Amino acid sequence: MEAERRARLGVTALLVLVGVAITVYAVDQVSKYFVVTTLAEGETVRVLGDVLHWQFVRNPGAAFSFASGMTWVFTILAAGVITFIIWFARRIRSIAWALVFGLLLGGVLGNLTDRLFREPGFGIGHVIDFISTPWMLPAIYNVADIAIVSSMILFMILTIRGVGLDGSRPVRDGDATDAAAPESGREERGGGAPAELARES
Repeated sequence: MEAERRARLGVTALLVLVGVAITVYAVDQVSKYFVVTTLAEGETVRVLGDVLHWQFVRNPGAAFSFASGMTWVFTILAAGVITFIIWFARRIRSIAWALVFGLLLGGVLGNLTDRLFREPGFGIGHVIDFISTPWMLPAIYNVADIAIVSSMILFMILTIRGVGLDGSRPVRDGDATDAAAPESGREERGGGAPAELARES
Protein backbone atom coordinates (compact mmCIF):
# COMPACT_ATOMS: atom_id res chain seq x y z
CA MET A 1 0.00 0.00 0.00
CA GLU A 2 2.78 2.42 0.91
CA ALA A 3 4.57 1.73 -2.37
CA GLU A 4 1.36 2.37 -4.31
CA ARG A 5 0.74 5.62 -2.42
CA ARG A 6 4.26 6.84 -3.13
CA ALA A 7 3.88 5.89 -6.78
CA ARG A 8 0.64 7.90 -7.05
CA LEU A 9 2.27 10.89 -5.36
CA GLY A 10 5.18 10.61 -7.77
CA VAL A 11 2.89 10.62 -10.79
CA THR A 12 0.91 13.59 -9.46
CA ALA A 13 4.07 15.56 -8.71
CA LEU A 14 5.46 14.80 -12.15
CA LEU A 15 2.24 15.98 -13.83
CA VAL A 16 2.34 19.21 -11.81
CA LEU A 17 5.99 19.78 -12.71
CA VAL A 18 5.38 19.22 -16.42
CA GLY A 19 2.18 21.26 -16.42
CA VAL A 20 3.79 24.25 -14.69
CA ALA A 21 6.85 24.07 -16.96
CA ILE A 22 4.72 23.99 -20.13
CA THR A 23 2.56 26.89 -18.89
CA VAL A 24 5.56 29.07 -18.01
CA TYR A 25 7.29 28.25 -21.29
CA ALA A 26 4.17 29.00 -23.35
CA VAL A 27 3.45 32.31 -21.62
CA ASP A 28 7.11 33.33 -21.93
CA GLN A 29 7.38 32.56 -25.64
CA VAL A 30 3.99 34.06 -26.55
CA SER A 31 4.79 37.27 -24.66
CA LYS A 32 8.18 37.53 -26.40
CA TYR A 33 6.56 36.97 -29.79
CA PHE A 34 4.09 39.76 -29.02
CA VAL A 35 6.91 42.13 -28.04
CA VAL A 36 9.05 41.35 -31.09
CA THR A 37 6.16 41.76 -33.53
CA THR A 38 4.58 44.89 -32.03
CA LEU A 39 7.42 46.95 -30.51
CA ALA A 40 10.53 48.45 -32.02
CA GLU A 41 13.78 47.57 -30.28
CA GLY A 42 14.43 50.11 -27.55
CA GLU A 43 10.84 51.35 -27.56
CA THR A 44 9.19 51.97 -24.19
CA VAL A 45 5.45 51.77 -23.54
CA ARG A 46 3.96 52.94 -20.25
CA VAL A 47 1.46 50.32 -19.08
CA LEU A 48 0.79 51.53 -15.52
CA GLY A 49 2.36 54.97 -15.31
CA ASP A 50 5.75 54.74 -13.62
CA VAL A 51 4.93 51.34 -12.09
CA LEU A 52 5.11 49.10 -15.15
CA HIS A 53 6.65 49.66 -18.59
CA TRP A 54 7.18 47.49 -21.66
CA GLN A 55 10.71 48.16 -22.91
CA PHE A 56 12.02 45.93 -25.69
CA VAL A 57 15.71 45.04 -25.37
CA ARG A 58 17.86 42.12 -26.49
CA ASN A 59 19.92 40.74 -23.62
CA PRO A 60 23.16 38.82 -24.36
CA GLY A 61 23.69 38.05 -20.67
CA ALA A 62 21.91 36.38 -17.79
CA ALA A 63 18.64 37.12 -16.04
CA PHE A 64 17.88 40.80 -15.43
CA SER A 65 20.51 41.82 -18.00
CA PHE A 66 23.45 40.78 -15.82
CA ALA A 67 26.79 39.43 -17.12
CA SER A 68 26.41 40.49 -20.74
CA GLY A 69 28.80 38.86 -23.17
CA MET A 70 28.74 35.41 -21.52
CA THR A 71 25.93 33.89 -23.59
CA TRP A 72 27.70 30.59 -24.33
CA VAL A 73 28.35 30.04 -20.62
CA PHE A 74 24.68 30.50 -19.77
CA THR A 75 23.63 28.29 -22.65
CA ILE A 76 25.74 25.44 -21.28
CA LEU A 77 24.56 26.04 -17.71
CA ALA A 78 20.93 26.08 -18.81
CA ALA A 79 21.34 22.78 -20.66
CA GLY A 80 22.89 21.31 -17.52
CA VAL A 81 20.04 22.53 -15.30
CA ILE A 82 17.43 21.06 -17.65
CA THR A 83 19.24 17.72 -17.75
CA PHE A 84 19.42 17.63 -13.94
CA ILE A 85 15.72 18.44 -13.51
CA ILE A 86 14.67 15.72 -15.97
CA TRP A 87 16.87 13.20 -14.14
CA PHE A 88 15.78 14.35 -10.67
CA ALA A 89 12.03 14.65 -11.34
CA ARG A 90 11.32 10.97 -10.59
CA ARG A 91 12.35 11.49 -6.95
CA ILE A 92 9.80 14.21 -6.22
CA ARG A 93 6.66 13.28 -4.25
CA SER A 94 5.68 16.79 -3.10
CA ILE A 95 3.42 19.19 -5.00
CA ALA A 96 5.33 22.16 -3.58
CA TRP A 97 8.68 20.81 -4.78
CA ALA A 98 7.13 19.94 -8.13
CA LEU A 99 6.10 23.59 -8.39
CA VAL A 100 9.68 24.68 -7.63
CA PHE A 101 11.20 22.56 -10.36
CA GLY A 102 8.36 23.25 -12.81
CA LEU A 103 8.89 27.00 -12.51
CA LEU A 104 12.64 26.55 -12.87
CA LEU A 105 12.37 24.22 -15.85
CA GLY A 106 9.89 26.43 -17.70
CA GLY A 107 11.95 29.56 -17.07
CA VAL A 108 15.25 28.01 -18.08
CA LEU A 109 13.72 26.50 -21.21
CA GLY A 110 12.23 29.85 -22.17
CA ASN A 111 15.53 31.71 -22.05
CA LEU A 112 17.47 28.78 -23.53
CA THR A 113 15.15 28.81 -26.56
CA ASP A 114 16.13 32.43 -27.16
CA ARG A 115 19.84 31.65 -26.83
CA LEU A 116 19.59 28.75 -29.25
CA PHE A 117 17.37 30.21 -31.97
CA ARG A 118 17.49 34.00 -31.91
CA GLU A 119 20.04 36.37 -33.40
CA PRO A 120 22.99 36.61 -33.68
CA GLY A 121 23.35 32.83 -33.90
CA PHE A 122 22.87 29.34 -32.46
CA GLY A 123 23.90 29.16 -28.81
CA ILE A 124 24.68 32.86 -28.60
CA GLY A 125 21.24 34.30 -29.28
CA HIS A 126 20.10 37.31 -27.30
CA VAL A 127 17.24 36.86 -24.83
CA ILE A 128 14.17 39.06 -25.31
CA ASP A 129 13.53 41.22 -22.22
CA PHE A 130 10.66 43.67 -21.97
CA ILE A 131 9.29 44.04 -18.41
CA SER A 132 10.51 47.17 -16.65
CA THR A 133 9.59 48.12 -13.07
CA PRO A 134 11.99 51.01 -12.35
CA TRP A 135 10.55 51.59 -8.86
CA MET A 136 11.54 48.05 -7.85
CA LEU A 137 14.49 46.93 -10.02
CA PRO A 138 16.92 48.85 -12.23
CA ALA A 139 16.74 46.05 -14.80
CA ILE A 140 14.58 44.74 -17.63
CA TYR A 141 13.41 41.14 -17.48
CA ASN A 142 10.87 38.67 -18.86
CA VAL A 143 8.38 36.00 -17.79
CA ALA A 144 11.08 33.30 -17.71
CA ASP A 145 13.17 35.40 -15.31
CA ILE A 146 10.16 35.86 -13.02
CA ALA A 147 9.58 32.09 -12.96
CA ILE A 148 13.24 31.37 -12.17
CA VAL A 149 13.36 33.88 -9.31
CA SER A 150 10.01 32.63 -7.97
CA SER A 151 11.34 29.07 -7.95
CA MET A 152 14.39 30.19 -5.95
CA ILE A 153 12.22 31.99 -3.39
CA LEU A 154 9.97 28.94 -2.98
CA PHE A 155 13.06 26.72 -2.78
CA MET A 156 14.39 28.75 0.15
CA ILE A 157 11.02 28.71 1.93
CA LEU A 158 10.69 24.93 1.65
CA THR A 159 14.30 24.41 2.71
CA ILE A 160 13.96 26.67 5.77
CA ARG A 161 10.75 24.91 6.77
CA GLY A 162 12.44 21.54 6.34
CA VAL A 163 9.97 20.17 3.79
CA GLY A 164 11.32 17.03 2.16
CA LEU A 165 10.95 15.98 -1.45
CA ASP A 166 8.14 13.65 -0.32
CA GLY A 167 6.34 16.50 1.45
CA SER A 168 7.31 15.32 4.94
CA ARG A 169 8.59 17.63 7.66
CA PRO A 170 10.90 16.76 10.57
CA VAL A 171 9.13 15.98 13.85
CA ARG A 172 10.03 18.43 16.58
CA ASP A 173 10.80 17.20 20.10
CA GLY A 174 7.66 18.85 21.46
CA ASP A 175 5.48 17.15 18.89
CA ALA A 176 7.03 13.77 19.66
CA THR A 177 6.43 14.27 23.41
CA ASP A 178 2.81 15.31 22.84
CA ALA A 179 2.21 12.31 20.61
CA ALA A 180 3.73 9.93 23.16
CA ALA A 181 1.81 11.34 26.14
CA PRO A 182 -1.63 9.86 25.28
CA GLU A 183 0.00 6.49 24.71
CA SER A 184 1.66 6.53 28.11
CA GLY A 185 -1.64 7.61 29.69
CA ARG A 186 -3.42 4.68 28.14
CA GLU A 187 -0.72 2.33 29.38
CA GLU A 188 -1.07 3.66 32.91
CA ARG A 189 -4.85 3.32 32.84
CA GLY A 190 -4.61 -0.11 31.27
CA GLY A 191 -2.04 -1.22 33.81
CA GLY A 192 -4.31 -0.16 36.70
CA ALA A 193 -7.24 -2.35 35.71
CA PRO A 194 -5.67 -5.77 36.60
CA ALA A 195 -4.51 -4.41 39.97
CA GLU A 196 -8.06 -3.21 40.79
CA LEU A 197 -9.49 -6.59 39.83
CA ALA A 198 -6.92 -8.33 42.02
CA ARG A 199 -7.94 -6.25 45.05
CA GLU A 200 -11.63 -6.99 44.45
CA SER A 201 -10.96 -10.74 44.26
